[in-house]
Amino acid sequence: MNNSKGKIGAIVIWLLFIVISYYFLLVPINIQSPAFWAYLIIVLAVGAGLFLLNQLFIERQIAIRGQVATYLIAVTLLLTLVGGIMFLYSSPIFHAKKYASLIEKQEGDFATDVSEISWNQIPTVDRATAMRLGDRKMGEIVELVSQFNVAPHYTQINYRGKPVRVSPLEYADLIKWFRNTKEGLPHYILVDMVNGAVDLVTPPENIKYSESEFFFENVRRYLRMQYPTAMFGEFSFEIDEEGVPYWVVPVREHTIGLFGGPDSKEVILLNASTGEHQKIKVGEVPEWIDQVYEADLIMAQLNYNGRYTNGFINSILGQQGVLATTEGYNYLAINDDVYVYTGITSVVRDESNIGFILVNMRTKEATFYATPSAEEYSAMESARGAVQEKRYTTTFPILLNIEGKPTYFMSLKDAAGLIKMYALVDAEDYQKVTTGETVQETVRKFTNQAPVSEEESSGLDERERFPLEGKLVDIQSVVISGNTYFYMLLDGEDDVFRANIKVSEKLPFLKIGDEIRGEYVEEFQGVKGIVSLE
Repeated sequence: MNNSKGKIGAIVIWLLFIVISYYFLLVPINIQSPAFWAYLIIVLAVGAGLFLLNQLFIERQIAIRGQVATYLIAVTLLLTLVGGIMFLYSSPIFHAKKYASLIEKQEGDFATDVSEISWNQIPTVDRATAMRLGDRKMGEIVELVSQFNVAPHYTQINYRGKPVRVSPLEYADLIKWFRNTKEGLPHYILVDMVNGAVDLVTPPENIKYSESEFFFENVRRYLRMQYPTAMFGEFSFEIDEEGVPYWVVPVREHTIGLFGGPDSKEVILLNASTGEHQKIKVGEVPEWIDQVYEADLIMAQLNYNGRYTNGFINSILGQQGVLATTEGYNYLAINDDVYVYTGITSVVRDESNIGFILVNMRTKEATFYATPSAEEYSAMESARGAVQEKRYTTTFPILLNIEGKPTYFMSLKDAAGLIKMYALVDAEDYQKVTTGETVQETVRKFTNQAPVSEEESSGLDERERFPLEGKLVDIQSVVISGNTYFYMLLDGEDDVFRANIKVSEKLPFLKIGDEIRGEYVEEFQGVKGIVSLE
């Protein structure tokens, strides 16, 4: 009788352990998942221990006579052995070429592929600054800050044509969750990466599925119950063009052996308000989704490609042509897509890059630009050195196209993390550093444009354009800070018109009596800036 009760008790405890541990661990039931194998081995080991204890203390027998514990121990050891063999077989030792082909690169022309952007479109806010701004915004609203915090996601996306970071709220603690979970999270934070403006956005419906929820509305648990075999990648919080919040979750699969060659082939799209979800192929995702592939996964695949293109042995011994990404990466907005970029350097990681690589985070299209340049951290040191007396720190560089050349842009911060200045560093010659107190000033100094006057500080590109038409009655050229300007008088106009030589290559050939057409903006009293000429 005691024997039967002991075994039933062991089975009940074992089943409870399985249910409770699975509820919290949420491992995918998938033989390609190392976590599943580890979980299975632990479950079997716990079961073996329970039945062994049953024999020792309830049956009072020292010897194990072919009981359940013996089989569980044997299966545990067998799974450990098989898992170890499959893990080794899935490694680059046996499949170097397959690892190298996980991502394919094409050659590109940086000046052509990456468009120049105006100074008032340059992102100045990094993730750390966005978090600081988001927390400050929450602190301004007493009734919210007492109940919620801002979640640390701050996903970078393109929203309505501009780069922003978005992050949902989260419950401040268990008590706050209990008081507010019925209504859900009422807002999310949106930070404009260009001007630092912060909006506390109210979605069409409150957010009911998030990582700060408990029980089955926790987004990870909710999706695990819907997709028990899926191997989830990183959960990304995004919004569509109407501001509806979603969780975008890549589904990973191993393409080499049992455990090797991780990649994303599908994506789960979950409406964070309604709980509606769907699994779609990566090539069929809506265009508003920006982060299908995780940056860390892309970096790993780029390193596989650089290390194993010429085989595994070469990656260890000869290391001929072995390349690696630099230690950091950042994001770049191009044509309403988000790209992750990093430098490519030799495997010894010296202080120079042989080029850059840009990878579309929605399609995984990778383009390599063979431009020898300074490694990003060297450029950061150079920027700090330009204002070393201030002891500023720099953000990780953003790669920009400035007059057809790859250029690092950085914000300079004080000890409190506040942005005080900006820096542009020539990527090909990192000793060429320009700093300024505003982005406009920095760009103009870097491109040798005229100095920014107080009247111009509001920015020409933001001003209304007016049609220009008239006959030239006088024209003079002046060199200001190494840049040529043409000053013109038009028939019947009292104001002076001026144009930078970059406006048109025809400017040096204009003569008195010519009819000109174009557009101008109001610069300051008595002077109008010509921004285009037909």
